[in-house]
Amino acid sequence: MPEATAQAIVRLTAADLDTQLEAFAELLEACVVDGASIGFVLPFGREESRAFWRDAVRPAVAAGDRVLLAAYVEGRLAGTVQLVLGLPPNQPHRAEVTKLLVHPRMRRRGIARILMAALEREAAERGRRLITLDTRSDDAAEPLYASLGYAAAGRLPGWSVDPGDAAKFDSTTFMYKTL
Repeated sequence: MPEATAQAIVRLTAADLDTQLEAFAELLEACVVDGASIGFVLPFGREESRAFWRDAVRPAVAAGDRVLLAAYVEGRLAGTVQLVLGLPPNQPHRAEVTKLLVHPRMRRRGIARILMAALEREAAERGRRLITLDTRSDDAAEPLYASLGYAAAGRLPGWSVDPGDAAKFDSTTFMYKTL
């Protein structure tokens, strides 16, 4: 486990993820159960969460196509965010934000802001000058991103199934920021 200060942000390797798989699985599961619209629907369990980190995130981190950042508070995983670098050849100037997660018990402490600032530094260090993301429209994350300087590019209705209600479809807002 990385040495942690009150709020330590660490760039993780695939091997780091291996040793911390349970903490990441617990974080994702807690966020999905809490209603986060991050690509999963209920019911959602620990094995599905482990599989996501092991089978989707770990290979991309190992290949250098994704940066995985983690926030630790008092030595415990409090949040994470990913910067997707593995994009088509005609987009070497761009990166995508994905899976900004803060444990429900750790919210309202500035962790998401600190993670996003670290993500933007990572993007800039890699020569990326445009960052894109999508977020459930009218969700708590949308004004957070706007306060960080992300502009809305547009909104698509019915983009995804609501995580807790398969009969409901949520809109998504696409956002971007130029560094």
